[in-house]
Amino acid sequence: MELFGTPIENIYLFVLIIAGILTILYLFFGDFIEVFGEISPFLNPALILAFITFFSAAAYILELVTSLSSIVIIIISSILAFILAAVLNIFVFIPMKSAEESLSYTEDSLKGRVGKIILSVPEDGFGEIVIKSKSGTISKPAASYDNELIQEGTRVLVIEVKNGVLYVVPYETGFDLESG
Repeated sequence: MELFGTPIENIYLFVLIIAGILTILYLFFGDFIEVFGEISPFLNPALILAFITFFSAAAYILELVTSLSSIVIIIISSILAFILAAVLNIFVFIPMKSAEESLSYTEDSLKGRVGKIILSVPEDGFGEIVIKSKSGTISKPAASYDNELIQEGTRVLVIEVKNGVLYVVPYETGFDLESG
């Protein structure tokens, strides 16, 4: 079969090459395009590129190795591409998205955490605190909850969070389950 005077195999190959190039560009510049993923989960550029890549690859291979009609090849390739894109979404994209979210933290989740002062907190001033967790180390500005001096190296308890600043008090070790 020919389309616009060009053999259909060449068109599938051309689409496959273009989809591959767009996929590589998406890897580098995907953050700019992710805005469309926020509008609708069905317009995820990675899934669209995966579908086009799977479709054109399957159609190209089927055109070369089978004697099926082009309409049958388009139907088979579409079904195969849909299934492969769905599997990619379910087993790769969705777990990656939830894993990315689980590594984040909210300011409210820092209340009640124990950390260490790395820059002394002066009276009525700001220092810096480090809180260690399983997902990494968090460094935030800190102020004394009671407006008192807190020396560098002191373990502290986060009491309150306002405007990105953690208000802390010295942590008295009694029954301590956390090391840090």
